[in-house]
Amino acid sequence: MPSALPEFELYAIRYATRPAQRRDHFIGGDPHEGPMPMDYFLWAAVSADKTYVIDCGFTAEVAAKRQRTFLRDPIDGLKLIGIDADDVTDVILTHLHYDHVGNFHRFPKARFHLQEPEIHYATGHYMAYPRLSHSFEVEDVCGIVRLNFAQRVAWHFGSKELTPGISLHVVGGHSAGLQFVRVHTKRGWVVLASDVSHFYENMESRRPYTTSFHVGEMLDGFEALFAEAPTPAHVVPGHDPLVMKRYPAPSQDLEGIVVRLDVMPKEAG
Repeated sequence: MPSALPEFELYAIRYATRPAQRRDHFIGGDPHEGPMPMDYFLWAAVSADKTYVIDCGFTAEVAAKRQRTFLRDPIDGLKLIGIDADDVTDVILTHLHYDHVGNFHRFPKARFHLQEPEIHYATGHYMAYPRLSHSFEVEDVCGIVRLNFAQRVAWHFGSKELTPGISLHVVGGHSAGLQFVRVHTKRGWVVLASDVSHFYENMESRRPYTTSFHVGEMLDGFEALFAEAPTPAHVVPGHDPLVMKRYPAPSQDLEGIVVRLDVMPKEAG
C-alpha cells in the first residue's frame, strides 16, 4: 500500500500593499468604481522534514521605485514563522514578475523551480514592448540567468508532482510561464493561485486581471484552479486583502502579518 501523503503547514506572509481602484483590476474596467487595494504575499509550505518557499517578494528599493507601501522585509517575514532563508533549499517561483522573484539573492543554498517558457518570455522579443516588460525588473531576470549558469535553477516543462504533497500546474495567461502550486494539508489540497487570480473576484466572476499576456489562457487558468481544488474555498488568490480576513493568524502577535492556509477559512465569502 502506498504511504499517506505528507501534510504541510501552509502560510501566507503579507509584506506590502498599495491603494488601487476597482478599474485597475479588471480588463475593461468596472462599472462599480471604488477603492480596491492590493496586498503582496509570499508563501511557505512546511512539513516535518522539508520547507518550500513559494515566491520571494520584492525589495525595499523596488518598493520605493514602484511606489508600493513596504510593510516589512519578506525575508524577515519568513523568520516570524521560524524559517531562515540561509537554510532554505527549495524556492518555487510561480513566475518572474518583480513582486515574486525580487529577493532570490537572499537564499544562498536554494534551488529555484521555474517553468522554462517563463525565462524565454522574460528574455525574448516581447520585452521590447513596455506594456509587457513593465512587470519585470531587469536585474531579477539577469539574476535568474546567472543562477542557471550556477546550476541552481530546476527547469520544469509542464504540470507535475514536485514532491509528494506538492504539485506544479502551468497555465500561462498573466505571463507566458505562470504556474500555480497545489499543497497537501490537513484540510486537503489547497491551491495557491498566485497571479492566476489576483483577487477572489477575478476568478469568481471570470473577469481577467489587467496585466495579461494571453487573455484566453487567463480564463482557462480560472477553470484549472477550481479543477484542482476540492472546493472553491480551497483556492487562495495571490493579492487579495480578504485572505488576511478569511484565515487565522498562527498567533495573536502575527495578526495582520501571517495567516494559516492549512485550516478552513473563517468565511467563504
